Amino acid sequence: MGNLDTIDLAIMRTLQDNGRISNADLAQRVGLSPSACSRRLDILEKNGTISGYHARLSNKALDYKMMVIVHISLSGQFAKTLAEFEAAVKLCPNVLVCYLMSGEYDYILRVAAKDLEDYEHIHRDWLSALPHVVKINSSFALREIIDRPNVGL
Repeated sequence: MGNLDTIDLAIMRTLQDNGRISNADLAQRVGLSPSACSRRLDILEKNGTISGYHARLSNKALDYKMMVIVHISLSGQFAKTLAEFEAAVKLCPNVLVCYLMSGEYDYILRVAAKDLEDYEHIHRDWLSALPHVVKINSSFALREIIDRPNVGL
């Protein structure tokens, strides 16, 4: 955040709250002219500070009521092994998040499932079929406490 000034931060805070705000309204809220605001937005998008805009959908409303945290161990840490696993896991539509980890497990995934039967299908047909997997440990979330889409600015 070294190159970001207070106006950039105000733009980003406002967009985190409402990504559909018009440029004119955004400019008014942060104290810029619409053209200056548009230029700032272009810079933030081009330098990757703003990486995209999307709708945040409700998993529960889409009938995905179960969140599963999955720990995965691979047969090795070779670059080819990791690359093959990562390419394959990206194809699984129920995997919402995948992190390469240090520590006991190689990867941690957050997986959405409709119910236990759906997760069994995901586990059998997707997760177990991923290349180089030697161990899968699944934990079922009982209740979501917080799920922030962004870090506080």
